[in-house]
Amino acid sequence: MKKYIYFFEEGSIKMKNLLGGKGAGLAEMTRIGLPVPPGFTITTEACIDFFRNGNRFPEGLEEQVIEAMKKLEEKTGKRFGDKNNPLLVSVRSGAPVSMPGMMDTILNVGLNDETVEGLAKLTNNPRFAYDSYRRLIQMFGDIVDGIDRRLFEEEIEKIKREEGVESDAEISLEGIKKLVGRFKEIYKRETGRDFPQEPKEQLFRAIKRVFESWNNERAIKYRRIKGIPDDMGTAVNVQMMVFGNFGWDSATGVAFTRNPATGEKELYGEYLPNAQGEDVVAGIRTPKPISELKNDIPEAYKQLVEVAEKLERHFRDMQDIEFTIERGKLYMLQTRTGQRTPRAAVKIAVDMVREGIITKEEAIMRIDPNQFEKLFHRQIDPKVKMDLKPIAKGLPASPGAAVGKVVFKSDEAEVLGANGEKIILVRPETTPEDVGGMAAAQGILTSRGGMTSHAAVVARGMGKPAVVGAEAIRIDLEKELFEVNGVIVRKGDIITIDGGDGTVYVGEVPLVEPEMTDEIRTLLQWADEIRDLGVRANAELPNDVRKAREFGAEGIGLARTEHMFLGEDRVQIVRQMILAKTKEERTEALEKLIPLQKGEFKEILEIMDGYKVIIRLLDPPLHEFLPNYEELLEKYYKLKYGGGSEEEIKEVEELINVLRRIRDANPMMGFRVCRLGIVIPEIYDAQAKAAIEAAAELIREGKNPKLAIMIPGVSIANELKDIRERILRIKEEIEKKYNMEIPLEIGTMIEIPRACITADEVAKYADFFSFGTNDLTQMTFGMSRDDAERSFIDAYIRKGILEFNPFQSLDDKGVAELMKIAIEKGKKTNPKLEVGICGEHGGDPRSIKICYKLGLDYVSASPYRVPIARLAAAQATIENKLKAEK
Repeated sequence: MKKYIYFFEEGSIKMKNLLGGKGAGLAEMTRIGLPVPPGFTITTEACIDFFRNGNRFPEGLEEQVIEAMKKLEEKTGKRFGDKNNPLLVSVRSGAPVSMPGMMDTILNVGLNDETVEGLAKLTNNPRFAYDSYRRLIQMFGDIVDGIDRRLFEEEIEKIKREEGVESDAEISLEGIKKLVGRFKEIYKRETGRDFPQEPKEQLFRAIKRVFESWNNERAIKYRRIKGIPDDMGTAVNVQMMVFGNFGWDSATGVAFTRNPATGEKELYGEYLPNAQGEDVVAGIRTPKPISELKNDIPEAYKQLVEVAEKLERHFRDMQDIEFTIERGKLYMLQTRTGQRTPRAAVKIAVDMVREGIITKEEAIMRIDPNQFEKLFHRQIDPKVKMDLKPIAKGLPASPGAAVGKVVFKSDEAEVLGANGEKIILVRPETTPEDVGGMAAAQGILTSRGGMTSHAAVVARGMGKPAVVGAEAIRIDLEKELFEVNGVIVRKGDIITIDGGDGTVYVGEVPLVEPEMTDEIRTLLQWADEIRDLGVRANAELPNDVRKAREFGAEGIGLARTEHMFLGEDRVQIVRQMILAKTKEERTEALEKLIPLQKGEFKEILEIMDGYKVIIRLLDPPLHEFLPNYEELLEKYYKLKYGGGSEEEIKEVEELINVLRRIRDANPMMGFRVCRLGIVIPEIYDAQAKAAIEAAAELIREGKNPKLAIMIPGVSIANELKDIRERILRIKEEIEKKYNMEIPLEIGTMIEIPRACITADEVAKYADFFSFGTNDLTQMTFGMSRDDAERSFIDAYIRKGILEFNPFQSLDDKGVAELMKIAIEKGKKTNPKLEVGICGEHGGDPRSIKICYKLGLDYVSASPYRVPIARLAAAQATIENKLKAEK
């Protein structure tokens, strides 16, 4: 017969999967000699078998429980159901992973009309006995039989009004006895039967209910949010009751061995005198800060401080503990690793290294990179967050929170931003034309688009909070308003967005500012000492490049030159180039751009002096620099039939004709990337000239620029060969002009499957490969990321067709395999080939670990994700080392 029950002294913390977190913690505390009331744990296997058996106890469990209760009676010297010396027990849940408040607990099991009298005589405290009984009826009725808790609470409030007292603890013995009677009446009225007097019935129904609570609605929802498997089950802990409601020398409380909000080394928590544990958790009474316990029950407080120190040293981490004090004696009821804020997590980890409790490697492994990211952006004040109700929810595209006035037009956003106004740019979706407005805004909100849409990618690069794909929002650009769930928000109204969870709020919500603490710097310094993987940044605007360097980027892995073409003055020059009818006209326009680009290239190289800067030549299709085709058509008809001048109509008509000629049926695979450089070579020639001259000028000034030029979208080795040869000719001309050697690397962005398969040929003409995994993922899956995230990715994940969104986290079975082929083939041809990643996956912790295993030299992430990449890269190194040691 399967063993379903373990007494606390039989277990240990290593048995967490079988005993649950609470049972394993009780077992470990018992093992190390702490004051734990005796009891036993019914295993998670019993819960799993319970559900397999159609919500009925599996064979042998009832007999094992009866036998365990007999042993517990022997241990305690009390008898379950005995009217003279009754044994009372608590029945508590305890899953293998912490699920605070999600499942159920029943206290004082074993009390009835007879044993309550015996308890009163035994303790010489009838008020305590009847208070415990009324609690059992209330909890059992609420949890086991589903009676509305408010019915019981209303009776408590009535009694307090009748007696003229404020707290539950002040109700008289007669008042408590009245409550017992009224609670029994409520129970019979709501269930149609008397409150069960048989202790064994109470026990088995309580155990059954705790099992069932594994699948209650809140527990299921919590597991989905936290990614906890549904098949783990919960253990059940049956433990002798100790009583915090025995009198004013008794108490119950919850404490952390360090402050979970700040990480400060101090006993932090709350307690209630003359109360039971559920009073603290349920929030029925206002608890007192733990520091006051030293005045109320000083000896117990001293013992609690000693126990807290012992637990923290034993478990080598901050602990969340539950305790009860009965007649001045301390009893420990639970210990577990304490939840903490990201800032506290860093401080605790670093402090514990300094205190000699853990190693640097352990400190690094304890920090969740996804939580760590929140430390580098403004956030909604956690004190008010829980009470807020969002008006809409979209995708959390770029972390941080922002408050501002709603603006719908990018040009207006630029003007208002320049005047010091705090604004939120609200658009159906953003395009390259919106970049000025995005830069001026505090944050961006769109009703369309996915996690790798233009708005998402650009916002992350700028470090701007962004919520995208909030489809419930209906935007009316003409009336300059949006409507969502009956709420109308107009231009100028203030909203708050949270790019960390995708929520949108009406009005101004308090924010807290990020701070680079000493502990954060120390942790990242340790990460840098450990990691083998380089970390660069995707950035091209000088301010973003500076921020990247400040955050520890070791160069630029991707500078997108198309972003340098944006802004009203430059877009006009680019459009002049696109609309040019001859090569001469096109060259004339490009000559205007060269000095502008050279100036920015020079500034980037100077900021990153001594570190490599990879400049990617023009990547997007040319039509992206022209107005939207559908909007132009709409404008054309309005002008034509609304009294527009001939000159205005002709100008719009000309743009429409150009767009018809150059607009791709499938822009992702159309006239873009290196195809532009092959067909219109003067574009890439001009950009290469600007970059190489910028490096030459810096060398002349005594600087150490490390320039690399990246050719995007190569699928045929000869494409790279053709463009590389032209760039090298331009380099030779500039070297003659400046009379110097200019170090230069030329490589390609690998973003097309064919380039991976033929990487041995491509590598003949490449100094480096940089994987553009955004497009490589699209090409591999045959999915447009914006369309997929808008239409079906969520359904795929929900149905288990995909485990995760491959546009957010690298697909290890497909895309990563193509990368592996490319690396192996490329290095076979060119052993010195440098390989890195510059797609958005380069800032995703899970993807970084895959990149490490693939043998990449570096990852490149948006500036605000550089610290996260540094941490994740160190974690990847440590994990690899631990596996090798095994």
